[in-house]
Amino acid sequence: MSKKIVTTSKKLARRDNNKNGYLFILPYALVFTIFILVPVILAVVLSFTNFNAIEFPSWVGFLNYITVLTNDEVFMQHVLPNTVVYALVVGVGGYILSFILAWALCNLPSALRTVFALIIYSPSMTAGVAMGVVWKVIFSGDQTGLLNSWLMELGIITEPIIWLINENYLLPIVIVIGLWSSMGIGFLSLIAGILNIDESLYEAGAIDGVKNRFQEMIYITIPSMKPQMFFAAVMAIVNAFQAGSIYTLLTGNPSPGYASQLLVNHIEDYGFLRYEMGYAAAVSVVLLLIVQIFSKVANKLFTEED
Repeated sequence: MSKKIVTTSKKLARRDNNKNGYLFILPYALVFTIFILVPVILAVVLSFTNFNAIEFPSWVGFLNYITVLTNDEVFMQHVLPNTVVYALVVGVGGYILSFILAWALCNLPSALRTVFALIIYSPSMTAGVAMGVVWKVIFSGDQTGLLNSWLMELGIITEPIIWLINENYLLPIVIVIGLWSSMGIGFLSLIAGILNIDESLYEAGAIDGVKNRFQEMIYITIPSMKPQMFFAAVMAIVNAFQAGSIYTLLTGNPSPGYASQLLVNHIEDYGFLRYEMGYAAAVSVVLLLIVQIFSKVANKLFTEED
């Protein structure tokens, strides 16, 4: 009898613990459902419709997806190539740069590391509108623009360049701005991962034949911080593919000759300028699938199977 009472009391205690756990996770579950899950489901549903934001959506099946892949010349000739180049340079390049900078900062004294980390991180948390104004001043197309003024003083150019209209310069400008602002949360996670590595591992590595800092980084640092590496990779992927708002402020939407048009700009163009919400939803689903594929690749690279 006493055993049954003990068993019953344990079950009740476990049930109470489960209730407390559900209560703690409830706020996150509500926010996730309202702001992530429901919008994703609605986007998928709307992608199979013709919807102009006024009339009730009409079902068109896979027509929007067929149009994206076969009839949208802007998407295939400009948006997709621009996004791939941007993602490779800003996503992959920014990720590698984040790790190199984080590793370099972790070799500095604590006070200097904090100052430089704040300086490098600050561009990623500045407001888009404010930074759009700053970059417009830098790339202004007359001789009062900062870049034109510097280049003319150095004798590199003899007359101002209209940077934000010339199609040859738009994508490189967008990439430079993307790299400049790519040191975000992933960068901080890499610093935290490097600083939390057990120092005894480096001592053991020196005994086993690790001879320089580069070998330490390859054989000890990176294998010891794979969770942080994975998190930073996912953040780099998401940030690379969601970029677009600040570039709209600089070049307009669509950009001249679609020279710097990215996937997010294409979605905004069709969704909020042309009010073709069904087609914009289809493009957003394509974007979601691309991000998911790259995230799976990062997961394979930085997680270990038990």
